[in-house]
Amino acid sequence: MEEHRNQDHTDFMKETIKQRPLNRRKLVRRTLLTAAMAVVFGMVACFTFLLLEPVISNRLYPEEEPEVVEFVEEPPEDEILPEDMIADESQMQPEPTEPPALEDEQIAQVLSEMKLGVEDYLSLFAGIREVAQEVRRSLVTVVGVTSDVGWLDDNEYESEGAVCGVVVADNGIELLILADVSAIEQAQSLEVAFQDGEVYQASIMKKDNNTGLAIISIAKSAMKETTLETAVAATLGTSSSSLVGVPVIAMGRPMGMDGSLCYGNITSAGNAIRLPDSSYKFMTTDIYGSAGASGILINLRGQVVGIIDMSNNPADLKNLVSAVGISDLKRVVQSLSNDKDIAYFGVYGADVTQEANQELGVPLGAYITETDMDSPAMNAGIQSGDVITMLNETEIGNYQDLVNALLAQEPEKTITIGLMRQGPEGYTQMEVAAVLGLK
Repeated sequence: MEEHRNQDHTDFMKETIKQRPLNRRKLVRRTLLTAAMAVVFGMVACFTFLLLEPVISNRLYPEEEPEVVEFVEEPPEDEILPEDMIADESQMQPEPTEPPALEDEQIAQVLSEMKLGVEDYLSLFAGIREVAQEVRRSLVTVVGVTSDVGWLDDNEYESEGAVCGVVVADNGIELLILADVSAIEQAQSLEVAFQDGEVYQASIMKKDNNTGLAIISIAKSAMKETTLETAVAATLGTSSSSLVGVPVIAMGRPMGMDGSLCYGNITSAGNAIRLPDSSYKFMTTDIYGSAGASGILINLRGQVVGIIDMSNNPADLKNLVSAVGISDLKRVVQSLSNDKDIAYFGVYGADVTQEANQELGVPLGAYITETDMDSPAMNAGIQSGDVITMLNETEIGNYQDLVNALLAQEPEKTITIGLMRQGPEGYTQMEVAAVLGLK
C-alpha cells in the first residue's frame, strides 16, 4: 500500500512541457524590423563616413596645393640694369682724351681688314644653333585627336591636328604648357609629345577666348623622370618697340612642320591688336614661313619674346612669321597658369595722348572707343568717348592700366567705374557700377 502511495505521488509530480506554437506573423515582423534597422544604421554609417573621410584624410594626408605661378619681367637686351650703372673705384676710368682724327684712307684701310671668313660665319651660326638647341627642350607638340565615322564605309577613324606648345611653368603638381589651341579646339582629347619622344594625355586648365591661348596641364605623377628632367620651363623675356631690327629665332612649327627653325629680324613691334579688354602688341619679322605656323620667337639670349600668331597678318604678308608680344601676354598667362577665370567687361580703348590732353582738354585715362553689344560695360551705360579714370580704388592713367586692373578682378564681381563724359559744358565726372562677366 505504501508502494502504491509513492507511485501516486510520483504520478502527481510528473509534468509535460509543451512547446509554444510559433507565431509566424510576429517572426516576420521582427525580421523586417531588424533588416530595416540594419539598413538605417548602414546608411547612417555610410553618410557619416562620406562626411568625415575627407576631413580625416586631409588631417592624416594633407593634399598638396599647387604653387602660385609668377612671371618676372626680364629686361630687354639693350637695357642697362640699375646695378650695372653703379661702378666702384676699380671700375672708374679716367676722362677720355680726344681721339686723334683719322684720315679717310686710314678708315678705309681698317674696314678693308675687317673681313669675315667662312670659319667666322660657321662660328656665328653655331652659337645661334646652340641657343636654339637649349630652348628646344621647352617645346612640345600638342596633338588634338577627334574620332569620327566615315560617310561611305561607316568605319571609325581618328583625325589629328597639331600645334606647337611651350612649357612655361611647373607648379609642383603639374607641368604647365602654353599653346594656341584655336586650330584644335574641337578635339575630343589632347596628347602632348615631348622632346624625349614620350607622349602623355593632357587637358586644358584654362583658356583665353580673346587670343585662343590656353594653359594645358599634365600631372607630374604620370610623367617619367627623364621627361621632367628634359622639359624645363622657358624664360619669358620682354617685347617692345625697341626690338625692331633685333635678330630673332622662330622655333616650333614656323614652317608648319615639327622641329622647323628659322632665323631673321623683327621688322615692326608697335602695331596694336584690337581685342576687348586687351592691349597686345603685334610683332612682324622678315622670316618666310607657313600660313599655319605656330611656336615662339626667341632672342639670342634664349628668352621668349613672342608667341607666333598668323591670324592678324595682312593679305599681302600672310606668309611672314608674326607674333604677339610676350610682355602684354604675361599677365594673362599668369592668370591662366593659376587656374583663374578672366573677367569680361567688354570695352575697346586707347591711351589719351599728352597732345589730346593739353590741346583738346581730354582727361588722362583709358579712352573708350567701342563697347561690345550686351556686354557688362554696355549694360552699365559705358559709351564710346568716355574716359575711365578709376576702377574701384585703382587710378587709371591709360588703357593698359585698365587692362591690368580688370585682370585682377573676378567674374560675377561688382565693380565701380569712375569716368569722365563729355557734355555741352565740357567733361563731367560720373560713377557707374558693373557686374563683370566671364570671358
